[in-house]
Amino acid sequence: MQPVDPPALTISGSGWRESKWLAICELCLVGLIFVAARFHLIYFSKTPYLLIVAWVSLRLRNVRWREVGLSVHRNWPMTLALGIGLGFLTEAFQLLVTQPVLAAWIGKQPDLSVFNALKGNIPLMLLGIAFSWTLAAVGEELVFRGYLLNRVADLGGRTRWAWIASALVVTAVFGLSHSGQGSTGMIEEGIAGLWLTLIYFGMGRNLLVPIVAHGVQDTIDVVLIYFDKFPGM
Repeated sequence: MQPVDPPALTISGSGWRESKWLAICELCLVGLIFVAARFHLIYFSKTPYLLIVAWVSLRLRNVRWREVGLSVHRNWPMTLALGIGLGFLTEAFQLLVTQPVLAAWIGKQPDLSVFNALKGNIPLMLLGIAFSWTLAAVGEELVFRGYLLNRVADLGGRTRWAWIASALVVTAVFGLSHSGQGSTGMIEEGIAGLWLTLIYFGMGRNLLVPIVAHGVQDTIDVVLIYFDKFPGM
């Protein structure tokens, strides 16, 4: 009797590109990048490294960024209007609800001392706005919502429960990735990450709307810090 090979662990279809082992290896690599960043072994920001992993993953699997949501939602005016409106709404909720409640509960504001140099400094403010739209808005949304959210869901076969579990896991990771802001900041950013995930789902898994919303929110933060009007700083 010939030995029977165990069934392949795959997402769908056949071949190594659809293998869940590939997804597991990718997520292990992502984990190593987070660990390296935690021990200050990564220069400046982990986002570009994570973005490289995401890009290579999509290329290997013949998946386009458009297929994970990088496309215009209906049309550009609608995309921009939704993104800007949701960005202002996100910022208002964070400043008026999330941050005060968390600060009162935990007993301290988010640690944003690293941004103190922005106060009254126009060149640094402009640089901060540039980073808000590149590393934060575009980079983090492509990595967390476009890549990780979809890749973790792949492990569960993209069922309803797989998407829910992925949303919770990626939201937690997003919050933990802001550990430099202290416990208040991590929880606050986790809530913001969950909101951006809901926007992604609500827009039919569209990435451009949360990208714009994320950029608008962070831009407002930078401007408030520049004028020394950000709460708790």
